[in-house]
Amino acid sequence: MLLRLFVPTILSSLLIFLSTTGIWPQPATVLAAPYFEDGYLGLTQSELHQKLGMPQAVRDRKSALRIFTYYAITDWKNYYRKLVSPENGEDVYVFSRSGVDVRYSFTYVADPNDASEDRTLFVQLVDIEFSPAVSLAQVPALVPEFRPSEDPASPSFRSNIWLLLFKGAASPQARFIVKEANKDKLEWTLAYQLFSLQGLPDPLTTKALVDRVEISTQSIDLVKQRQRHTHDPILNPYSQEFSQPGLTPQQPKVKQIPIPKYAE
Repeated sequence: MLLRLFVPTILSSLLIFLSTTGIWPQPATVLAAPYFEDGYLGLTQSELHQKLGMPQAVRDRKSALRIFTYYAITDWKNYYRKLVSPENGEDVYVFSRSGVDVRYSFTYVADPNDASEDRTLFVQLVDIEFSPAVSLAQVPALVPEFRPSEDPASPSFRSNIWLLLFKGAASPQARFIVKEANKDKLEWTLAYQLFSLQGLPDPLTTKALVDRVEISTQSIDLVKQRQRHTHDPILNPYSQEFSQPGLTPQQPKVKQIPIPKYAE
């Protein structure tokens, strides 16, 4: 009987203490760690904000093309995020470096098993745009997170408008941010993809201009198995051997789209 009276007394005292001090148990905080050396992929949105501060704007894609609508951060928080859905908003940061405007946009993915109203978002891709366009040689100085391998044998591929560079070991945890259907059967590695609106020259040089870089995770096996017709393997353009005359092996010519011939 004494124990039954004593337990409610303890609970009442504890509730009075918490209400007077303002100390209440807080919900568990979701903590994440980056999957790769870029320092971004796999972070939660709140962790990214702690690292870079609040974004200058938020944008969302309006179509499959690169057409965006930009929102002030206060407008996005108070109204538009409820209409567009939070995971469709990309946080935007703009920096001026060596006379070049460098714009970072972070794409997020939500945990599909999280059914809560305010789901935790994780960084899935980093899109970095340059204005004006810059040469391949300039990119490492303008983007500190871009640290390509200097190994000439590092997996590198090209098309007529982009370069795809892999670096480091695969990360099993990175499968979480991948949308590929059979992602559990493949290894996922840090990837840098550099795009050129003007088109890349043939032969390729480090003076070639690029407009943006994507930092993401991609699969070397997927490239070799399914994308070999669109991804031409090349010598790593950031290796010492690439720039030395006589050491650069013959680069494969970019495959051209065949032009049909019609009878006159």
